[in-house]
Amino acid sequence: MWRRFASLSPALASSKPRFLDQVACGRQVLSTQVLNPVDLEVFDRTQRPFVAFVLGGPGSGKGTQCSRIVEAFNFTHLSAGDLLRKEISSDCENGSMILNTIKEGKIVPSEVTVKLIQKAMEASENDRFLIDGFPRTEENRIAYERVIGTEPDVVLFFDCSEEEMVKRVLSRNQGRVDDNIETVKKRLRVFSELNLPVINHYSSRGKVQKIDGTGSEEEIFARVRSVFAVLR
Repeated sequence: MWRRFASLSPALASSKPRFLDQVACGRQVLSTQVLNPVDLEVFDRTQRPFVAFVLGGPGSGKGTQCSRIVEAFNFTHLSAGDLLRKEISSDCENGSMILNTIKEGKIVPSEVTVKLIQKAMEASENDRFLIDGFPRTEENRIAYERVIGTEPDVVLFFDCSEEEMVKRVLSRNQGRVDDNIETVKKRLRVFSELNLPVINHYSSRGKVQKIDGTGSEEEIFARVRSVFAVLR
């Protein structure tokens, strides 16, 4: 079970400061500590995996950047929404419960979602995970830490102005059919109310890396690369 990863491996414990320098005046500042890349390549299944939460409002570009991180740095991308949909399509008892919960307009219990994330990580051959769009709330965060038994190693927060996010959501082909300025702004308000407390908590824990989400895809990925390059 996952508890076998509860203690930090020497390689990860010794590299703890690599992400802990925080953003000053809106600029990302990285630790100058030099890591031994060999230490990060010798993970085995008795060691605790490296987990990054990826957070940002709708239209912040986090989905696009997750794809780039997976390709460049060999992470496994896990989306809570995708895992829930997969569980529903499996026709198992748990999937039926999730579907019925959603149909009733209720929120799927945090522990259910966390256990799906846990199951996906345990089944993977990889030891590096991007968890996209989760936790969305403080309750999600608390459930994750209770079930998994540890915090994430780093939290990427794609910071973007409301104006830019609204523009992106309205212009992209895959936008929701009911997307309009008011509905997008409402989604952004919900994000601020529910997700920002999570970001603030992890900021106080020294885990947040704030990424400027403005500019082209390549410009944004250059900022992301400066964070993840130390993992090579």
